[in-house]
Amino acid sequence: MDELCERLAADLDSSFPDLVREHQDLVFGVALRVVGESAGAEDAAQEALVRAYRALRTYPPARVRELRLRPWLARVALNAARNHVRARRTHDGLDEVAESLAAKDDGPVRIAERRDDQRMWLRLLEGLPDRYRLAVALRHVEGLSYEEASEALNRPVGSVKSDVHRGVALLRAAYDSEQRVIAQKEAV
Repeated sequence: MDELCERLAADLDSSFPDLVREHQDLVFGVALRVVGESAGAEDAAQEALVRAYRALRTYPPARVRELRLRPWLARVALNAARNHVRARRTHDGLDEVAESLAAKDDGPVRIAERRDDQRMWLRLLEGLPDRYRLAVALRHVEGLSYEEASEALNRPVGSVKSDVHRGVALLRAAYDSEQRVIAQKEAV
């Protein structure tokens, strides 16, 4: 049983801001992997947190106490983001994400390199079929365990492990292919 779940069960209104602070990066990250752009991901993440609050209000305290927050919130975020994509089919740049990863002491060249790397990996990840992209993003980008990703995706753990393995292999193949093309262009 999670201490935060205990506090949420006892007093949702005063404890919910702690849930937001503790899990907002997870919710935003899941939304970003589905929506593909930060402004839409922010909207979807906000909607997911509103939905989470409304759901928690309806749950009996015993259910809240036994809740596994990370996979449950990942599932809520996944559903909110999918609804957002259905409503608005936009996929713009992700510059803000790359900038947020830059260290404060990085110079302009390093920031540009990081931004390029980030764009490349995001593009390669976006190129994966949903099944693999979501499994890889939940496991390796958001840091969920296989069990948590299984709950979030509502699929057996073995299937999620297989999807992550296959997704990583597809990413590696796409990266290797892209690097060969770059090397050939530089050789000319």
